[in-house]
Amino acid sequence: MAEGNRRRRRTSWDDLFGSFDEEFEDMRRRMDELLEQYTSGKLDPGMGQPMIYGFSMRMGPDGKPRIQEFGNAAPETMEEGSIREPLTDIIEEKGQIRVIVELPGVEHQDIQLNAEDGMLDIEVNREDRKFSKKVDLPAAVDPDSAKASYKNGVLEVTLKKVAPKKRGKPVAIEPQ
Repeated sequence: MAEGNRRRRRTSWDDLFGSFDEEFEDMRRRMDELLEQYTSGKLDPGMGQPMIYGFSMRMGPDGKPRIQEFGNAAPETMEEGSIREPLTDIIEEKGQIRVIVELPGVEHQDIQLNAEDGMLDIEVNREDRKFSKKVDLPAAVDPDSAKASYKNGVLEVTLKKVAPKKRGKPVAIEPQ
């Protein structure tokens, strides 16, 4: 009986975290490869932009962990890019969506935002710092409702949700 309980708990754990162990191991392997390339002289972080790679893990609304990678080092190719993908957090509330973005070392006038029905486009294009991210929003929003503030390297954008449009129209059935 105790063995059966252990198996049920393990299955529940596996369902909750799925391939988390495999994804974490893959990230560790990529970081080891970056370190190996750096120590062997194949990468020179002193040239151009610094190499940044990281990840954030949070629990999603469905109770499963969500892993978000960020930075300017493409782990698949191990090449340095000049545009960084900023760390972003999306918070869905009852009537609105808040998007919080880390953009260190820039001024508010350096940030370009473009809001659409289901997407927020964030871009910073300075000579010394470049950030870019297209954020898919979890619900349709009113782009005209967008309000943004920037303080201490953190951008916060709030957008009001819109009710889903009614699709189709009723069709009357004629009696025979």
